[in-house]
Amino acid sequence: MAEKKAFVLRINPDMLKELEAWAQQDFRSVNGQIEYLLSEALRKQRRSRVKDIKPDPGEEK
Repeated sequence: MAEKKAFVLRINPDMLKELEAWAQQDFRSVNGQIEYLLSEALRKQRRSRVKDIKPDPGEEK
């Protein structure tokens, strides 16, 4: 697995509560949920150079 870099994220407490609930629904940690959401945003914008981001098979081109 590739090495991950840690960084500080300042976030609004209300947004954090929503992310925690969303992550719990998706059976992810908050960190995992944020990483997933960022990966999806990069993939959709076709800006990612990260090899492990796979295209969504249901997505229209």
